[in-house]
Amino acid sequence: MLRQRLSQKLLQKLSPQQIQLMKLLQVPTASLEERIQEELEANPALEEGNKETEDDPFEQEAEKAEKDDGIDDLDLDDYFDEADDYADYRTRQQRDPNEEDKEVPISVSETFHERVMRQVGMVDLEDREAQLAIQLAGSLDDDGYLRRELDAIADDLAFSQNIMVEEGELENALEIVQGLEPAGIGARDLRECLILQLKRKPENPITRLAMRMLEEQFDAFSKKHYERLQKALGVEQDEVKLALDEILKLNPKPGGSSSGSKQNQYIIPDFQVTNNNGELELTLNSRNAPELKVSNSFKDIYQAYKASPKKDKKTRDEILYIKQKMDSAKWFIDAIRQRQQTLYNTMAAIIDIQEAFFRTGDETNLKPMILKDVAAITGLDISTISRVANSKYVATEFGTMSLKYFFSESLTTDSGEEVSTREVKRILHDLIEAEDKRKPLSDQKLMALLKDKGYQIARRTVAKYREQLNIPVARLRKEL
Repeated sequence: MLRQRLSQKLLQKLSPQQIQLMKLLQVPTASLEERIQEELEANPALEEGNKETEDDPFEQEAEKAEKDDGIDDLDLDDYFDEADDYADYRTRQQRDPNEEDKEVPISVSETFHERVMRQVGMVDLEDREAQLAIQLAGSLDDDGYLRRELDAIADDLAFSQNIMVEEGELENALEIVQGLEPAGIGARDLRECLILQLKRKPENPITRLAMRMLEEQFDAFSKKHYERLQKALGVEQDEVKLALDEILKLNPKPGGSSSGSKQNQYIIPDFQVTNNNGELELTLNSRNAPELKVSNSFKDIYQAYKASPKKDKKTRDEILYIKQKMDSAKWFIDAIRQRQQTLYNTMAAIIDIQEAFFRTGDETNLKPMILKDVAAITGLDISTISRVANSKYVATEFGTMSLKYFFSESLTTDSGEEVSTREVKRILHDLIEAEDKRKPLSDQKLMALLKDKGYQIARRTVAKYREQLNIPVARLRKEL
């Protein structure tokens, strides 16, 4: 049976302004300019401005949004107070006054696929051969490999271009692609990639042995079973070492070495920390964030509205539209201002905790730090700290680092001192670097060495840290 009844509920919901701020916090400086341009294009009441203001935005209170949509009570004078022209958010104290207002240059270069396609166009081919070569070149991944099966590519040609092709024809076209630069592209796997590169080298006893090693004993080669290689190939250890050295000179990812590949991405730091005569100074990168203000043209429209004796429904609707757009512009300006302040406070808290590292650059000086520690200093929520730390970088005297680099869990030593797990990883890395590569240290031996240094750590934890450092197991680190 249906009934009507009254009930009270207490709910917490994020306002549109809070949601907008949360989204802006996740945007790195490199993408902030694009986000601001999108807002400038969408909101005619928002525009770029270079006018200096005496008030600092971090000391201004955000004006309350007009809650009453009644046009009779609408007063837009607050938007256009000539004594306080609500305009820019500024970060003067966070920006070098001598810094030039210029955009960060981004290099433009030929991508890997553009380079391969250009080479295909330079080869003297029949129309059908050229079509097949172009299809194969376009199917290469960013590393230069052909990961798709030839029969699948044949199906694509049949459906998309109405070209019926046999697998043998594709094999011939693939040989053309494999003959392009850089050597090794068009391979179906690592073995074929290395063989293609060896074929380009001058033939001698060492390259012939290296070729035999790849063609006949690739499994033993990949697993570094050197004794089996010697026995199977019937050669001495020194010859195996020379052949291995020749193979190690080859490029396992030929596409990734080309200009314009994904690896050639520039990091634009969001912060900069400098040591000025013992004082650590923090600045925000505001170069790609233009100053914003509410459009002055909207003031003229409003003044004309007040002076006009005609105030019909159409005109009132237009003024209401102006109010909505100016509200949106002010909210966005305030969100940018809050974003800058939140970023600054968060980074300042990280510097406060990791001061020893920022002074010395020594990784072992990093203290254990989690999101909760920074949240306790700033008074912000943990989720807000997480958004700030995501995809943000800081430029220091010791290099540019991700903010996530400074977060790590703690580990207690024999003396009862809490140290960062990053310190343990640094020592683990140094131990492996100093080991005898002919007899590399096992995880069990590494655990014993760490315990000798006062770090009580299990073997499985050593294995976990080693994998996080992208260091292979002892057997794969072995060298002749």
